Amino acid sequence: MSSVIAATRFSVLDRSRVREGHTAPEALRDSVELAREAERLGYHRFWVAEHHGVPGVAGSAPTVLAAAVAGATRTIRVGTGGVMLPNHRPLVVAEQFGVLASLFPDRIDMGLGRSVGFTDGVRKALGRDKGDADDFAGQLDELLGWFRGTSPTGVHARPSEGLTVPPFVLAMGEGADIAARAGLPMVIGDLRDRDRIRRGVDRYHERFRPSAWVREPYVVISGTVAVADTSERARRLLVPEAWSMAYSRTHGTFPPLPPAERVESLAMSAKERGFYEAGLAGQLAGTEEEVERELETVLKDTGAQEVLVTTSTYDRAALLDSYRRLAALAGLDGATRR
Repeated sequence: MSSVIAATRFSVLDRSRVREGHTAPEALRDSVELAREAERLGYHRFWVAEHHGVPGVAGSAPTVLAAAVAGATRTIRVGTGGVMLPNHRPLVVAEQFGVLASLFPDRIDMGLGRSVGFTDGVRKALGRDKGDADDFAGQLDELLGWFRGTSPTGVHARPSEGLTVPPFVLAMGEGADIAARAGLPMVIGDLRDRDRIRRGVDRYHERFRPSAWVREPYVVISGTVAVADTSERARRLLVPEAWSMAYSRTHGTFPPLPPAERVESLAMSAKERGFYEAGLAGQLAGTEEEVERELETVLKDTGAQEVLVTTSTYDRAALLDSYRRLAALAGLDGATRR
């Protein structure tokens, strides 16, 4: 095994993707079960996401789902990838993570993003607009202040004040600069755009200022990693998500994941086909040997300390097999004990 891979942490971000013919409650229960398997395999963290009003994603309340995951596991770190801070009051977010960290000490991570609702309708329902993302740096500073007890309001966040809940910034666009100035770990993706990742990582390292949270830069790269016994089977894992993304780009709504065989029989417009093929290209997918070579390259290029795997597909058995193969490839403790 590559020494670079052996020195890297591997974690999972699951978005509770709904599958055709299955329900949103099933998707949430699947996330909890996947967390148990990730813990058995030795993954470092298990994170959940925040999406509102999206037919294909069941994970709308990440701190609630994180509580369910933490309650169903014992040792794996649990967190959010992420809570979209512009959608919430920072005090409420601090309180939620304070409760989580009190119930599950030394296991909770606070991954934070700057996106607002997926559509105009969702933003209206949330009482937000696109401009609310512009003050993400200020919202982040206010949130961290609740843990430090420095709010100018004179109010104290309970039970958050005085607790240490590790914050991470999901770096989209200017997120690398915000993470660097705040002295926080940065999560950056996706792995299809290596040049953009390298530029973001370089900006982060150049501008990083040590803080009370971390003294040195910490980079997490995120994206799809699909491993199977053949290259073709690994590629088929990508098909449902690639089609859903293409459909969302051409129809304005993000659908449940279809089976790969149905996608492969669909007639697509030229525009849809272009988005679909782009979704399949550049992913880390293949046999163990192929993925190991690609992983080693991207880790050397970025100097990342951690990989956050975000793979989604219709076939749950194939997905679990992919995570098991990746764990074995990375030499994770649970994989070597199996």
